[in-house]
Amino acid sequence: MSFDAASIARIAAIAVAVLLIGLVLFQIALAAGVPWGLAAYGGQSAELSSSLRIASGVAAVGWSAAALIVLRRGGVSGWAPLPDAWLGVVIWVLVGLFAVSVIMNAITPSALERAIWLPVTV
Repeated sequence: MSFDAASIARIAAIAVAVLLIGLVLFQIALAAGVPWGLAAYGGQSAELSSSLRIASGVAAVGWSAAALIVLRRGGVSGWAPLPDAWLGVVIWVLVGLFAVSVIMNAITPSALERAIWLPVTV
């Protein structure tokens, strides 16, 4: 069985979107007060402060938009929160963010955060 470039792009987009949706659900749980803070924000406290809970809510919205952008750019969905002309640039911005995320998750003092999020960001 052989795959063309468009098929590979769709498969990759779906895989990235699934990981992003997992991240979105995690951020929503943090924003709602679920005590999973040991796996986020350096793992300093299970219970997040109000400002970190707000940050998680904002992050959930941002990562949801990123998932839609990845799916649109991969040819999977018909809508993204940005014009098509911007999608290529935004994808490269996301690649940069993921690269920074790999570094940050590799050096976090939280072993739990490192164990969960380093493989996801890689």
